[in-house]
Formats: sequence, C-alpha cells, structure tokens
Amino acid sequence: MNILGNILGEVCKTLFPIPEEVYFGNSKSLIAICVLSSIPLLKEISNSELINNISLVGRLLSENKGIDSIIRHVNSNSNVKIIIICGKEGRGHNPGSSLIALYKNGVDNDGRVINSHSPHPFLTVSKTEVKKFQSRIRIINKIGTTNFEEISSLVRSIQN
Repeated sequence: MNILGNILGEVCKTLFPIPEEVYFGNSKSLIAICVLSSIPLLKEISNSELINNISLVGRLLSENKGIDSIIRHVNSNSNVKIIIICGKEGRGHNPGSSLIALYKNGVDNDGRVINSHSPHPFLTVSKTEVKKFQSRIRIINKIGTTNFEEISSLVRSIQN
C-alpha cells in the first residue's frame, strides 16, 4: 500500500505541482506556522513582515511524509517551540488533525499515528523522534482559520 501511495504522490506532484512548500524567516524565533492546504495564506505570510517574526511558514498536504518532515525539522531546530496549525485541511487526508493526534497520542509500533482518522497516517520517523517532538513543542490548533490578521495577532500575543 505504501508503494502505491508513493507512486500516486509522484503522479500528483507532476499533474498538480504546488511549488510553494516552506519559507524561512527569523531562525531565532520560537514560532513556526503550518497553513495546511491554504496556499494563498502561505503566500500572504511569506510576503509580509510577519515572516520576520516566525521561524518558518509551510504547508502540510499529507498525513505521512509531510508530518515526517515537520518532526525532522523541529527536532533539528532547537529554537522552534510553538507550531500554529491554521488554514484549511486537505480534503480526505486531514493532515492537521493527524498532526494534532500525533502530538497528543504518538505512534504505535507500526508507525501509525494513534487515533488519526486519515487514510494513511504511517510515519517513517522513529518513536524516539516522535517523543522528542512531543516533549519540546506546543501546538496551537487554529485549523480553519485563514484570516491573516488573526494569525498575525496570535503571533504578536505569543511574543509579548
């Protein structure tokens, strides 16, 4: 099943390319923003002054490879302590909900995100990497929020 998922993922990248993935801001910031599938919000944040107040902003379209990437990045960047999850969920995949389930529940022995309702929430990162991620991050759930001003205000309130 994982091989089929990889093949379909590559086909989707070719047929529906979305070049925007992640934009880096202030590497010393404690805050990262995940906009899920809201590419217009990703662009708005990356082209605003807000980018100077956050470590990075990125999208999350899948409940597996995307979450693996977030865990690896956060675990290698000791400054990031807060992830704001906002924007619209990807249809059918619900990666934001899976990221929250991972944060709360971890993974089972097969690498499946516990209590995820996504179709393929299987990660390749180790349980140790997941536990490190869970222990050092705070997630702020703003799934569904696509208003730039609301996100900006939240970032300012965290910084003060």
